[in-house]
Amino acid sequence: MEKKKLYWRICCFAAIFLCIITYTPLIIPQGVSKPMLGGIPYSLWTSFIITVLLVVLTFIGTRVHPGLQNEEEDL
Repeated sequence: MEKKKLYWRICCFAAIFLCIITYTPLIIPQGVSKPMLGGIPYSLWTSFIITVLLVVLTFIGTRVHPGLQNEEEDL
């Protein structure tokens, strides 16, 4: 039970961190469209990566959500 709460908090903090860095110059450099990877700008590649990470965090979050155990006990 305590492990799930810890994993849930880690997922929440990671999701908030990813959302914050999405709009920083680290991800979206001002006035720069290069480097390009396969003809796709760097900022678009990083957006793909962040999106995949958020989807993975959402999946993990559904498995470790603290309310999930309460629903199982009600059944």
